[in-house]
Amino acid sequence: MTWYPNGRCAALAATALTTFALPAYAQEVFDLGTITVKAASEELKQALGASTITEEDLERALITNDVSELVKRQPGVNLTGNTSTGRRGNQRQIDLRGMGPENTLILIDGRPVLSRNSVRMDRSGERDTRGDSNWVPASVIDRIEVVRGPAAARYGSGSAGGVVNIITKAASEPTTELSLFAEVPESDKEGANYRATAAFSGPIGERLSYRSYLSANKSEADDADINADATEEGGAIAAGQEGLKNYDLSTLLEFRSDAANTWGVELSYSKQANLYAGDSLFQSVDRVYDTTTGEALADLVGETTNTMQRSALALTHRGDYDFGTSNSFLQWEHTDNKRRTENLFGGVEGMFTGDDYNVTLLDNVSAKTEWNLYSQAFGVSQTLTLGAEYRGEFMKDPSSLQQATMVEVEGTESDPADRDDTLEAHLIGLYVEENMELDWGVTLTPGLRVDHHSTAGTNWSPSLNMSWEATPEITVKAGVSRAFKAPNLFQTNPNYVYFTNGNACPADRVRPAGGCHILGNEDLEHETSWNKEIGISYQNLEGFNAGLTFFKNDYENKIGASLEPFATVSGSEIYQWENAELAVVEGFEGNLRVPLSDALTWTTNATVMRRSENRDTGQPLSLVPDYTINTQFDWDYRDNWSFTLAMTHYGATESPTQSATNGAKIENADDRDPYTLVNLSTNYEFDHGFSMQAGIKNLFNTEILREGASNDAGANTYNEPGRSYTLALTKSF
Repeated sequence: MTWYPNGRCAALAATALTTFALPAYAQEVFDLGTITVKAASEELKQALGASTITEEDLERALITNDVSELVKRQPGVNLTGNTSTGRRGNQRQIDLRGMGPENTLILIDGRPVLSRNSVRMDRSGERDTRGDSNWVPASVIDRIEVVRGPAAARYGSGSAGGVVNIITKAASEPTTELSLFAEVPESDKEGANYRATAAFSGPIGERLSYRSYLSANKSEADDADINADATEEGGAIAAGQEGLKNYDLSTLLEFRSDAANTWGVELSYSKQANLYAGDSLFQSVDRVYDTTTGEALADLVGETTNTMQRSALALTHRGDYDFGTSNSFLQWEHTDNKRRTENLFGGVEGMFTGDDYNVTLLDNVSAKTEWNLYSQAFGVSQTLTLGAEYRGEFMKDPSSLQQATMVEVEGTESDPADRDDTLEAHLIGLYVEENMELDWGVTLTPGLRVDHHSTAGTNWSPSLNMSWEATPEITVKAGVSRAFKAPNLFQTNPNYVYFTNGNACPADRVRPAGGCHILGNEDLEHETSWNKEIGISYQNLEGFNAGLTFFKNDYENKIGASLEPFATVSGSEIYQWENAELAVVEGFEGNLRVPLSDALTWTTNATVMRRSENRDTGQPLSLVPDYTINTQFDWDYRDNWSFTLAMTHYGATESPTQSATNGAKIENADDRDPYTLVNLSTNYEFDHGFSMQAGIKNLFNTEILREGASNDAGANTYNEPGRSYTLALTKSF
């Protein structure tokens, strides 16, 4: 297969030309003075569904390894699986407004991170992945922007729930920073965590600067029997949390050619190797077997069974001109996903087949250019935003595509050896937004985005966001947009064949003699949602602010594995992925910040999920609490000494009553009871650039155990670790 055919190379070259050749020309021919209207992208970051985690927030937080620990404390955010099955219960990822991790787009410095797409999607819609929020160590992050709701639609496919943009520290003044971190759990059944990071930045001459970092982390796996006390006698013991060894290395060079143009090149490499805890889709650590030899695999606990390696090379440009600004990049991202060979057959799906390993290779090519053009037309100060984006996916996956033998069905190769194990898809998007400052304190931001996907076709995404400054302290905001997600490479490929001899066939049908085949479908359309929000915020000069937002997402064309066959061949029923499901998500987000004194600040946010369900079945989309409250007290005891007390309270989490895999009734549909987690930390800055952070996580030792590996546990499908103690030391030069 030719990975980059000439036509596509030409399209990509044209995008690159637009991205990097325009700045010099544009600077010469435009000069509109000093109009300073806020760009649409900046206006949307001030939307009700947007929040920013600052560098100070990162320094105060007790982050074990993955920044999702801190992101989950923002309004509208939880950690969940992509469905309500609980089949990968401890592999929870960032979920914005209940739309699921697959609808949360992760960016690093504004560039998409798509490594998790190299992991196959099982019949229920889950992937065995940690997600893409742990490719950058916390100590080198400048801030994290979280954008939810209508404002996120401008980012294209995968942002229907929202966007998490991890922004790293810039190449700036000469700095060397070394940091060490350790977390020791009180329970000897839970894994400890250790991390070391070194970061360097500074100028190289007058126009060139650099920033580099190197980080190494080890998180130990939980013991194999950690959940034994939560398991009914004779039941299967669910696995605890996996361990992880990860290494991150990055170097950024930036060249400021003149006052208006900054060019950059960044090369990064990360490796994540798991430490197996015994997780599988249907069984558990004491019931996991090599399906070839029948031997137990419990001795694999603590060993590496999958390794993800991510490499990225990015070319960037930022422009700051009299007429406006620009931001452009061209990125190549390569993922090497190596894991023990897993079955794709019914009740043994996800179980290892022996000592063999398979490697899935995924290359993502992304290019984007965005221009904000200032103007004063018809007496209205405004900024016009023009953007173009390209994403190309190129995958080689022999493991998932060359397993199950197939009966004769048109479009699918029956012999696995005859199937092409290479996949690709292309997405091109264009968008325009106009940010207009009207009279009476009204700012209006209409927008339109159009995307064309090589398989799923064209999607139009209109949007309209509005804010009204009713008084200097009170602002009313509202927005509506149409967001979308293109089907993934597995869902659209008829040669991605999943076979079950009965266990995953629809429960309300007579089990066919020849079993059930589930196929990809090249006729899939985009998943879409209409995202709406309206709310009010108050902020005064003393630092007090409060806000309340109502949001509603009407989710259409959601892709799932069908429960009705489209054909019966040789006694086997044939199913496929289809656009069939309708869903609705709605709720409230609230926030409050109260400066109790010059040294003491109280902040709180809350999320209430009124509905998050499949409208056809009434089942929950994912395992999200009814409500979540985050509250925090920050006390600056001295200029160099601070304390933070943080609490999160989770309401009850509703259990599904029907299996998302085969529609069967769930016998043990127990909800997860409400619980509260409390963290306490202190930061002390010594002389000569030395600082220390110490803390206690889960102060009151509210340990929550996982009761099962799937829906046999209702909503009790993940662990909350008990009390642990942290210490971090940092030295800056």
